[in-house]
Amino acid sequence: MMRRAEQTTVQPVAEPDLGPLPETLRRNQPLVPADSVAGRALVTVIAILTFLAALAAGAAELVAGASAEWRSSISREVTIQVKPNTQRDIEADVATATAVAGADPQVDSVSVYSKEEAERLLAPWLGTGLDLVELPVPRLVVVRLKGGITPDLAGMKQQLAEQVPTASLDDHRMWIARLSTMAGTLVVIALAIVGLVLTAAALAIAFATRGAVASSREILEVLHFVGADDRFIAREFQLRFLGLGLKGGAIGCLAAILLIAALGFLAGYWRASPGGDQIEALFGAFDIGWRGYGAVVVVAAIVAAVTALVSRVTVRRHLSGLG
Repeated sequence: MMRRAEQTTVQPVAEPDLGPLPETLRRNQPLVPADSVAGRALVTVIAILTFLAALAAGAAELVAGASAEWRSSISREVTIQVKPNTQRDIEADVATATAVAGADPQVDSVSVYSKEEAERLLAPWLGTGLDLVELPVPRLVVVRLKGGITPDLAGMKQQLAEQVPTASLDDHRMWIARLSTMAGTLVVIALAIVGLVLTAAALAIAFATRGAVASSREILEVLHFVGADDRFIAREFQLRFLGLGLKGGAIGCLAAILLIAALGFLAGYWRASPGGDQIEALFGAFDIGWRGYGAVVVVAAIVAAVTALVSRVTVRRHLSGLG
C-alpha cells in the first residue's frame, strides 16, 4: 500500500521589529552627525573666540607699527633748549645755536620756535589768557637729522657748551626707551590674550568632542570591538570638527576684518577734528596693513587647526581606554 508522502510547509519566522536604526548606522550616514544644535553652538563659540583673538592680534600689529613710527620720528629729531639769562641776549644765543646746528653735516633742517609759539606749547598745562612776560620761558630749536645714518651728537653738544652756555641738547633718548617699553608691554599683553583665547577654544572643543563621543558611545564601542581602525574613527571626528572650526574661524575672521576696516574708515573721517588728530598721533592712520590682516587670517587658521587636533586627541584617548 502506497502511502502518500506528507507534505510539510515551513513557515518563515517573522523578524523581530527592532524599530528604526540609529541615524549613524543607516547606510551612507556619517559617523558624526553633520548638523546638530551642539555643532551650531560650537561654531558660534569658535567664531566669538576667533573674533576676540583676531582683534588682539590686530591690536598688537597696530601698536607695534605705531611704536615703530614714533621711534623713527623721534630718533630723527633733537631739541636745543635755550634758557633765558638776564646777563645774555637770548635772541643772539638762539641765532648762535641755530648756526651751530645748521653747520653740522648730519642735520637736514633746523626750525626755531618763536617766543609766542613756545608760550603756546605751555597752554595745555597753564591754560590760556595768562601773562607770561615775567615767566622765563625757554626758546626751542628743533633740529631734524638726516635719515639712514647713526647720529653722533657729541661734537654738537661740545660746540653748544662752548658758544651757548645756556643751551642744552635733548636727543629724546629717554622718551624712545619709554615708548619701546610701553609698546613692547602692550604687544606682549595682546599676544597673551591671543594665547588665552586659543586655550579657551581648545577647552571648548575638547568638551564638545567628549559630548559627541558620549552621544555615539555605543556605536564607537561596536566599531572598536569589531576591528575598526581607531585612526579611521578619529579621522571622522577630526574632519567633522575641522569643518566646524573652519566655519567658525572664517566667520570670526571676517567680522574682525570688517570691524578693523570700519574703525580705520571712522578714524579717517574724524581726522579733521581735534580728537581725530589725537587718534592719528597715537595710532597713525589706524591701518594694520597687510601684515595685520595676515595675522588675523593666521589666527583663524590656527583656531581651525586646534579644533581638528584637539578633537582627534580626545577621540583617540577615549578609544585607547576601551582596551
